[in-house]
Amino acid sequence: MKITSIEIFKSAIKTVEPFRIAIAVIEHSFNLFIKIHTDEGIYGMGEAAPFWAVTGETQATALAAAKDLAGMLVGEDPLKIREHNQALHRYLVYNSAVRSGFDMALYDLLGKKAGLPVYALLGGNRRCFSTDCTIGIDTPEAMAQKAAALKSQGFNVLKIKLGQTMAQDLARIRAVRQAIGPDIPLRVDANQGWDYPTAAAMLRQFGALGVEYCEQPLAAWDYDNMKRLRDNSDIPIAADESVFDHHDAFKLAAAGCCDILNIKLAKSGGIYRAQQINSVAESAGLKCMLGCMLESRLALTAAAHLVSARPNIKFVDLDGHWGLLDDPVQGGVQYKGPQVSVPDGPGLGADIDPTFLKTCQSLEIKDE
Repeated sequence: MKITSIEIFKSAIKTVEPFRIAIAVIEHSFNLFIKIHTDEGIYGMGEAAPFWAVTGETQATALAAAKDLAGMLVGEDPLKIREHNQALHRYLVYNSAVRSGFDMALYDLLGKKAGLPVYALLGGNRRCFSTDCTIGIDTPEAMAQKAAALKSQGFNVLKIKLGQTMAQDLARIRAVRQAIGPDIPLRVDANQGWDYPTAAAMLRQFGALGVEYCEQPLAAWDYDNMKRLRDNSDIPIAADESVFDHHDAFKLAAAGCCDILNIKLAKSGGIYRAQQINSVAESAGLKCMLGCMLESRLALTAAAHLVSARPNIKFVDLDGHWGLLDDPVQGGVQYKGPQVSVPDGPGLGADIDPTFLKTCQSLEIKDE
C-alpha cells in the first residue's frame, strides 16, 4: 500500500456562544481535516485542532506545517505508524495538534486495511463509558443555570472552569453547588490561572464543595509548587498543560506533582504518543483522563477509541462538539446524555460529510 495524495481542508465552525477559560476566549473552531488517499482506494481521515493558548499553533501555522508533513508522507507505506510518528516528530518537535491529525488518519487507514476498529487495533475491547460536561467561565448565576440544565439532562459529573480571583471563583462554584445539590461530583479546571497562595486557599474550600479533583491549578512549568500543593491538600491534582508527551509524564510522576494526567490527542500528537503517556502513568500508579479541545466528533471518536482500549483512562472529558454550531461528522461516536458509545466499524468508524468538505478551502499534496 502506498500513499498517493493527501488533502488538507480548512474548517471554520462557530461556537454556540463564546467559551471562556482562564487563558483564552474561544468563538470559532478553526481546525484542519486531513484525508490520506492510497493506491488501494482506502483513505483515512483525521482532525487537527490547533489552540494557540495551549499548543502554540494557529490554523495558519498548522496549515503551513501540514503541507510539509504531507510532503514527507506521500509515496510512503501508511501502515508504518511508528516510523511515521517518529519522523514527523523529529521534523516538527512541537506542532502537536497538526501531527495528531495525521496520526488519526493513519490509524483510520490501518483499521480499514485490517478490517478492525481502532480500539481493537490497540488491543482493547469496545466498552461504553460516560463523559462529564464542561461549563465555561461566566457569572455565578449563568454557570449555576447551565449546571442545573445539565443535571436535568442526566449528567452526573460536571467540569467547572475557574482560574480568576478567589472571590470570583468561590462565588461561581458555590452557586453551581447550590443549583445542583450535593450529589453530583464537580471537577475544577483552573487552566493555569492561579498562583500558589490562591490555589492552596481554593483547595482548602473544595472538600466541603464536593470537588473530585483540581486540574492544572498552576502554571504549566511550576513543578515545585504543584508538588507543594499536592503534598498539602487532600484534593487530587490533575496535570493538563504540563503534560504533552511521555517525557513530561515521566518528569511529573517522578517529581510527585500530580495524581492524574490529562491526555489530549492535540497535545500528545495523536494516538501513538497518547498510549505512551498512559503507559508511563500506569507504571507510576497514576490514573489518566482523556480530554479534548473544541473538536468535531471525528477527533472525539479517535479519543473515544483510546478510552475504550485503555482501562487506566478513568476520567473522560469528551464534550468539545457540544460547543459547536455545526456537526459535519457522519457515523462516529454517539452520545445519549453523558453516555458515550464507540463505533465498531473498521478504522475510526467516522467520516466528514463530503458536502461540508466542499465548503472548505483545501489543498492537495500528490506523489510525484
